[in-house]
Amino acid sequence: MRPDPAGPRRRASGDPVKALLHRHRELCERAVDPLEIAAGLEAHGITDRTATRFRHRDVFSLAEELYARTPRGDGPAVPAPAGATGPAALRGFGYALLPGAVALGASAARVPWAGAVAVVVTVAALVWPGRTAGGRFPGLSHLLAAAAVGWAVHRDGPALGVALALAVAPAHLAAGAFAARARRGLAGSRALQDFAAGVRPLLVGTVAAFTVAAAGAAVLAGAPLAPAVPLAALLFLTRLVLAHGAPRVPAAAALAVALVPVPSASLAAAAGLLVHAVVALSRASAHARP
Repeated sequence: MRPDPAGPRRRASGDPVKALLHRHRELCERAVDPLEIAAGLEAHGITDRTATRFRHRDVFSLAEELYARTPRGDGPAVPAPAGATGPAALRGFGYALLPGAVALGASAARVPWAGAVAVVVTVAALVWPGRTAGGRFPGLSHLLAAAAVGWAVHRDGPALGVALALAVAPAHLAAGAFAARARRGLAGSRALQDFAAGVRPLLVGTVAAFTVAAAGAAVLAGAPLAPAVPLAALLFLTRLVLAHGAPRVPAAAALAVALVPVPSASLAAAAGLLVHAVVALSRASAHARP
């Protein structure tokens, strides 16, 4: 029988939240706001339905009480993350422009290793931000991504690698915008279902916008659209899934499918990973501040 994530059932009388606070004390003490607690509770399997047993209409309301009742020291407050237009964000965008510039320069100079350069810089910049995701074999997704990009460049020419490298910059912007808007949506939601319903179209729209940008990068690099765009979308989805803490297995499986030597392999892999991303990234726990 599956254990109850909220612990053993208790009588309605008394203080049902006190035991939950004790069970998740570390989470509550570490959280910088109630949203962190709500995401953590969801990750532990506590749903809006479970929250009603603690006399709350949803997990967000329960998290607010837990946050308010958690004793806190007088230490310095945790600083808020830098804004989207701060110096760190500008540096990050500058770094995201480098892969395309390096790959484009190597291709223009007609160096024999231009394809290899494109593979390395693309995987390093596009997939590496997801290196902190949980799961076993932490480097497997990155190795498979390198293999998928390398195989595609070998099959379709260095221009494909340049196109993928040029897509790193729009991927950086799209991923950052998605994370910021999803967290704002989390702040404004009053139920997990409301948040999930709002973040799903946001994710699909983000992927669609990036796909258009990837097509533009392919045209600029002179690469064929059919292999370039699905592979770029697959790498972008891999970045999103891993960077938001989802398990690596679905991403690794999708990248492995992309290695199958058939024309539609990357498209099928990207479609499958998109389905997984819609499910995984609609959870509030995927957007908790690290």
